[in-house]
Amino acid sequence: MAAVTKDMTIGEILRTNPDVAPVLMEAGMHCLGCPSAQAESLEEAAMVHGMNIDDLMEKIAAL
Repeated sequence: MAAVTKDMTIGEILRTNPDVAPVLMEAGMHCLGCPSAQAESLEEAAMVHGMNIDDLMEKIAAL
């Protein structure tokens, strides 16, 4: 599995690591296919959803 970074868009992450989808869904990011998921970084999405990016990155790294 390719490394995920917080500056990748959600679309990029899902194209390279589809197994990340359940982690994002569980975290409250339910609109994985919406236009903003193709344009905003994981860090930006975490901020919009009121999430701690470091906690989210730990969950993704644990896959």
